[in-house]
Amino acid sequence: MRGSELRGGEPTDEPGTGELRAQLDSYLTGQEDRLIAFRRDIHMHPELGYAEHRTTARIAEELTAAGLSPVPLPKGTGLICEVGCGDGPVVALRADIDALPLADEKDVPYHSTVPGVAHACGHDVHTTIMLGVARFFAQQAEAGQVPGRVRLIFQPAEENPGGALDVMAAGGIAGVDRIFALHCDPRVEVGQVGLRAGPITAACDKVNVRVTGPGGHTARPHLTADLVYALAKIVTELPAALSRRVDPRSSLSLVWGQIAAGSVANAIPDDGVAQGTVRCLDDEAWHSAPDLMKALLDSVATAYDVKAELDYVRGVPPTVNEKTSVDMFRAAVVSVLGDDGVTGTPQSLGGEDFGWYLESIPGALARLGVAAPGMAGAYDLHRGTFDVDEHCIAIGVRVMVATALTALWESRRAGATEPVGEPA
Repeated sequence: MRGSELRGGEPTDEPGTGELRAQLDSYLTGQEDRLIAFRRDIHMHPELGYAEHRTTARIAEELTAAGLSPVPLPKGTGLICEVGCGDGPVVALRADIDALPLADEKDVPYHSTVPGVAHACGHDVHTTIMLGVARFFAQQAEAGQVPGRVRLIFQPAEENPGGALDVMAAGGIAGVDRIFALHCDPRVEVGQVGLRAGPITAACDKVNVRVTGPGGHTARPHLTADLVYALAKIVTELPAALSRRVDPRSSLSLVWGQIAAGSVANAIPDDGVAQGTVRCLDDEAWHSAPDLMKALLDSVATAYDVKAELDYVRGVPPTVNEKTSVDMFRAAVVSVLGDDGVTGTPQSLGGEDFGWYLESIPGALARLGVAAPGMAGAYDLHRGTFDVDEHCIAIGVRVMVATALTALWESRRAGATEPVGEPA
């Protein structure tokens, strides 16, 4: 997919660290205020997944003004834009563009103007960083300074989720060698990027269990299935059984969030429900979880003479960072921020649909520090009070530009060392 291809000849020499820093310094001197203004504009006009029409239009307007040709996704929100030259390596960068169904509780000039909707997860920052990266590479491509192609993915509906699958169905990662993304982290100060190889976020599925059986009077439980007791056994024994049937290193967990049965104290009901989530850091365990849970549920239900129906709703897979891609992220961060720019980051049992991409191609997700100095941990994601230190935008641009270039140059070097065929 080539949303835009700017040709100016292919570069033959990789720029040094000092040269890249100087180029980014010069670029951001004239762009940082403009990028902050763009972030505030879409922060004031947040849109939920698959309803990001204004956001998509604003992104397309800015990309077109930079001489690029964005391609909208088939459902009408989100877009893909490619910049670079030649038939060399292709690196993808993803930004998610949707907001959350939360009220904005901040007292700031750029407060959300949409009741009950807010950018409380930093997707406005991700989008703005990607726009800054696009403009930089547009300039570099005109001068023939992009050693391949960079595919910019402005993805809708990460929170729903489903947007990543739509991007993939539209060919968004076809021909891509690696993919990278940043996610805001209010636990990390501006100027640092959290890196981790292996699982960084978890699979997240929803589980709905409906239990039925003959009810009756609480004075005669032996004539009923004693459904409430059976349901209680299900909600306690399933998590315990899972912990013994799955490798504990997978961190597979079942946690109930809602249980309901009956309406009065002296009547045993004939149905009840339990709803919860399954989270997991291991891809193999995640794929096997539905069948295992169904077998365990049937076993417990049979023991208490009730019928149990399982509705297992797939969410997202775990996001498993590939080590080589993490190493590229690390080298890029050091090149533009210095050694102090790299920090570790813990695993999270939150879900992130970036994991869908990483089931198909190598890549990595990193944590972008967005907390003002001394304020790490003061805010949290998915809260109406969430906000960022906007200096993180320029940091994000530096990191993503350097990461894309690192990956492209590494791919070119690897290609140059491959054998070209048998001697005649």
